[in-house]
Amino acid sequence: MPKAFKPSVVTANALLEGDVVYMGASGWVRDLAQAEVLTDEADADIRLIEAQAQADTVVGVYLAEVDPDGPTPTHFREAFRAKGPSNYAHGKQETA
Repeated sequence: MPKAFKPSVVTANALLEGDVVYMGASGWVRDLAQAEVLTDEADADIRLIEAQAQADTVVGVYLAEVDPDGPTPTHFREAFRAKGPSNYAHGKQETA
């Protein structure tokens, strides 16, 4: 039985900087709060294909499930990715 689709965002890593990025309504953003939450599976598949076609900008494109209120990650891996590197404060952690 296929898994039911849950609200998701398109995420990847920026090709040049390596930062975690999310697909927003008008392009890639670095803040999960600005990501476009996809609630329809067909729309999510189209956005994923569009993102995968941007291989000159991002790598490792996939759909990540989120709680649409926020949006906030539903998996600890995505929570780590949203906060940035865990070895010391830099990047997103430095400005938070």
